[in-house]
Amino acid sequence: QVQLVESGGGLVQPGGSLRLSCAASGNIASINAMAWYRQAPGKQRELVAFITSGGSTNYADSVKGRFTISRDNAKNTVYLQMNSLKPEDTAVYYCNCNAKPSFIGGSSRSYWGQGTQVTVSS
Repeated sequence: QVQLVESGGGLVQPGGSLRLSCAASGNIASINAMAWYRQAPGKQRELVAFITSGGSTNYADSVKGRFTISRDNAKNTVYLQMNSLKPEDTAVYYCNCNAKPSFIGGSSRSYWGQGTQVTVSS
């Protein structure tokens, strides 16, 4: 009922920038927190950044000062601006949100996007 679609991934050189977008669609009553996770080959999925409905943010230590998470509540969209990218940032990036569907009887739950590949290489 609720779908998340990521976009903006790709191949970039070290030191470059990318901007990821994630749009939520469907019968949505409300969205609380939104977040970005990533998973590199052979490693566990890790939290990169999250933002609350009120705009409070938090970041993994590895990306502080380089990445910025933001959201547009009117568009049900969350963004991740990634600057000064490093090869260690290479991973599949996943959007996540906690949302309540608008259909009768719907309860709040966590939703995941399908992921977008980010590759940082020279």
